[in-house]
This record gives sequence, C-alpha cells and structure tokens, in this order.
Amino acid sequence: MAERSATWRWSVCGLLLLAAMLMYMDRLTLSQLAHTITREYALSNERYGLLTTGFSLAFASGALFFGFLVDRVGPRFLYPTVLIGWSAAGVATAYSQSIGAFFLPDDPAEIPTLVASTFGFLSGENPLPATTALVPGRMRVSEQAYLGFMLCRIVLGFFEAGHWPCALVTTRIILSRGDRSLGNGILQSGASLGSILTPFVVLPLVTDDLGGWRPPFMAIGWIGMLWIIPWLLVIRPGDLDRSPATPSSAPEAGPTYSTSDLWRMVAALVIVVVTINLTWQFFSNWLPKYLQDTHRYTREEAGWFTSAYYISAEVGCLAVGFLVKFLIDHGWEVHRARLVTFCACAAMTLLAVAVAFLQSGPLLLILLLLVAAGSLGFYPNYYSFTQELTKMHQGKVSGALGTTAWIGGALMQWLVGRSIDEKGTYADGIVMAGLMPILACAALWFLWPHHDAKPPAAPLSPDSSAPEIATAIQEADPVRKP
Repeated sequence: MAERSATWRWSVCGLLLLAAMLMYMDRLTLSQLAHTITREYALSNERYGLLTTGFSLAFASGALFFGFLVDRVGPRFLYPTVLIGWSAAGVATAYSQSIGAFFLPDDPAEIPTLVASTFGFLSGENPLPATTALVPGRMRVSEQAYLGFMLCRIVLGFFEAGHWPCALVTTRIILSRGDRSLGNGILQSGASLGSILTPFVVLPLVTDDLGGWRPPFMAIGWIGMLWIIPWLLVIRPGDLDRSPATPSSAPEAGPTYSTSDLWRMVAALVIVVVTINLTWQFFSNWLPKYLQDTHRYTREEAGWFTSAYYISAEVGCLAVGFLVKFLIDHGWEVHRARLVTFCACAAMTLLAVAVAFLQSGPLLLILLLLVAAGSLGFYPNYYSFTQELTKMHQGKVSGALGTTAWIGGALMQWLVGRSIDEKGTYADGIVMAGLMPILACAALWFLWPHHDAKPPAAPLSPDSSAPEIATAIQEADPVRKP
C-alpha cells in the first residue's frame, strides 16, 4: 500500500470529528429536552438519572464488546455499522411512548395498532400527538413512555460505545506519537461541536405543529446516517490494516516499558478515565436542567448558554492539542508536555467548586465556561496516554477503560438524581465534578513512569538481520521486559 499523505491523515481526523459530533447530537438531544419531557410524563429527577444510568451501563458493555471486535475486524466497516445503529436508536426515541406501550399495553388487542404507530415514521407519517396527557383509566402513560425511553437509551449507548475504539484505533494507526494529542483533540472536539449545534437544531424544531419535542430526534438521526458515504470513499482497502512490522503504522518509536511499569500505567489510566468522565458527564447531562431548575433560566436561555458552554469546551480541547504539539516541537519531552497541559485543565475544572455556591449572574456563567474548557481539554492527552500501552490491542484497551468509566458514570447519575430529589440542590454533584480531576493528576504524577522516548529507529533495509527486525517490532509495540 502506498504511503498516504499528511493531508489525507488530517482529513480522516476531520471525519472522526464529524462522527463524534453526530454522536453527541444524538446523545444530548434528550438532555436539551429533559425539562419538557420530564414534565410531560411526570418523571422524577431520580428517574431521569436512571435513564442516563441505563445509557451508561449499555455504553459500558458496548465499549468492551466493540473494543474486542475492532481489534479483530478493523474499523473500516465496523465504524459505519455502529453509526447506523446509534442513529436508528436516536430516531426511535421520538416514538418512545409507542415503543413502551408495545411492551406495556393497556389491552393486548392494541398491539397491532401500536406496532403500526411505532414504525409509521417509515412512511413519513407522524403518528404521535404533539403533547400527551396522563389519561385516567388507562395504564400509566408515564410508565409506558419511561420504558420506551429506557430501551432507546440502552440501544443508543451500546452502539455509541463503538465510536471510541474505532476512532482511537484509527488515530493510533495513521498518526505519529507526537501528533496524536492534536489528532485526538480534533476527534474529541467533535463532542463539543455537536453539543454546540444541538440547541440550534433542537429549539427551532420543538413546536406543537411539528410534533412537540419529537422532530429533533428524527432529524438528527436520519442526517447522521449520511456520514458513512464520505467514510467509505476516503478509507480504501488496506488503509487501516495493522502489522507489527509496518513502518507506516508506527511512524515514531516510543519508550519501552517494563511489566511493572505497564501495571502502574493501567492503574493510573483507570483512575484518570473514571474521574474525568464523571466531570464531563455530569455537566453534559445536568447543565441545561440545572440552569432552569436552580437559576430559573428559560429553556431558550439555557439552550443558548449550553451552546456557549460547548464552544468553550471546543476551544479548550483544540487548544490542548495544539499546545502539546507546540511544546514538543520546541523541545519538550512528549510525556512532560502532556502532563503539564493535563494538570492545567484540572486547575480549570476546580472552579466548579465555586460555581456550586454562586448566585445567578455573569460570574457564574464565566466560571462555567472555564470549567467547560478544562473538562474537555483532558481528553486529547488521555487518549494519547492509552495509545502508549499497545499498538495491536488498542481497541481492547479503549474498550476496557471505557467500560470502567461508564460503570462509574452509571452509578453517579443515579446518585445525583436521588440527591437532587432529596436535597433540592445540585451543589453536591457540582462540587464532586470539580474535585474529581485532582485525583487524575495525582495518578499521572505518581504512577506513570517518566521515561524519555528513544529516538526513532532507522528504516529497515531488505538486508536487515533477524535481530534488527525483532528490534523494530519491539519498538512498534514495546515488549514487556521482565
């Protein structure tokens, strides 16, 4: 296979950005409409939190499943498959009440009608009314809707989990060690870009004439499926193949680690992924509702500020990627550049502790914007740290760490919802979100080995000896020294 150009490599990173953007738009449509939906169906904060718990547990299982699968089959066809899966789940969310009613009908004789209404969107019909009241004498409409939402969130979470193993295997293959923080920053910035765009798509479509809160789910899901066209055009057979001795798959050599080093690195990454994920997911799922419930902002005001929040997150994410590359280009060791920028992000998220006790006003919003920049700025370096462990098993590493993070997130979302119901305040959750990344910094400082990278090895010639070939393979995917 001919060596692909730098332009092609960064173009692939752009496609990864778009995939992450679409994924977050599907995911965050519910949080944008949570205030409306929970009121319409009389759902408590704890129940809303449990919807996110269901999503998180499904994401945890999907991360492990797709992590192993992508290492076996590669991301070329698996990636579009998981994108179609989560897009279809997003579309189905618009029909949650009918889906739930299918499994909890008032009368078994209603099942044929419910099936027709659930899948009526395929013919362009809108079988659901703009609003639904809790009708006396029928089985709880709230229970039916809740079940439907839960099933859709579980399917959505399972398929969305495939995004990260596929994306990180891709950047691990096509980018050099020094470029991965920037490439991963571009990839991760799709999360904030999708979050920025979501209110602009959701708010204009939420009208009684179009079907209330339902059209955004359908529009975002159908549009997302178009992504597979450029992906299949840009990625040719062989582009994402991996071989231990393929120089193009490992443009630069990294440090060699001992077995004890690797166990410390794994322990550090478990702490890092759990803590930074709790911070990011808390604000992703609760920010619009917090602004409306606690500070009495309107749905539109909360939506527009949420866009500003994610613009700041986008800036922070890309800034970290560019800053790491700048520092490396100016002589910093790769690990040092990553660690310093990671800790700077932790200092920014610590401002959330002050947010928990502030009244409405400009200072509150400014601090939230700084928290946003820091909380997404963690991820370019976190992904690059995971890519230090292995080349051939990146999917398994990403999947296992993702599973760990989302199990922790599932428990957190339920506990946060219960706390809000019992105490009537979001303060405990906000303080937790601000403090958690300090543990991640400590783990990286004290557990991660601080080896200097070796210079890249010279290319192998056709006459290379067996020991030289073995050395090249070791540097491509470092062996575990006793």
